[in-house]
Amino acid sequence: MKVAKDLVAASATPMVLGILTEGESYGYAILRRINELSGGELSWTEGLLYPLLHRLERLGLVESSWQAVAGERKRKYYRITDTGRAELAEQRRQWATVVGALKEIWHDRAPLTVNPLEGLA
Repeated sequence: MKVAKDLVAASATPMVLGILTEGESYGYAILRRINELSGGELSWTEGLLYPLLHRLERLGLVESSWQAVAGERKRKYYRITDTGRAELAEQRRQWATVVGALKEIWHDRAPLTVNPLEGLA
């Protein structure tokens, strides 16, 4: 399954902020965590993540610092700020509203299925 770009874009900020509530992290580890949390369904690229991290930093939602790791090159670590935590709380409220509405719409409805052979006769 491929998740639509619009849905990825809409969920990117709360996903990254949520991951950073687990502790500070660097880009590649964030990408791995997103992949892990989605069961491999979301495979973000650096081209998606780094502009988002830079935007979140400009907005004051995250802070960064360069850290040296023994035997490896320096990495830029990101951590969520108090402003970022407040934004995440607001995003969680908004997503709860969206998810609640979708559940109501989809409640007690037969699952949608697609028959690839339908209309080929």
